[in-house]
Amino acid sequence: MLDTREVCTFADYFVICSGETQRQIGAICDEVLMVLKKEGIRLRRREGAAGSGWMLMDFGDVIIHIFAPTEREYYQLEKLWSNATPLIRIQ
Repeated sequence: MLDTREVCTFADYFVICSGETQRQIGAICDEVLMVLKKEGIRLRRREGAAGSGWMLMDFGDVIIHIFAPTEREYYQLEKLWSNATPLIRIQ
């Protein structure tokens, strides 16, 4: 999770995570949507698909990226946003 408030104008936080399979990527997306919907947090936009190896969920101040390992390595968002403040890193 990156705090992007000092380096980004369109979001306060990026959550970047990986799923090993298409099914896992889809399940992560579904669970995030279900939990946040219960909290009354509305999805603004969704991009990508589990089969593409990348999904994005835009909740306004928080953007969640879910990658397959190959796509995560290719896009290297942590490196691209290296000026953002890391808040949590779980491996």
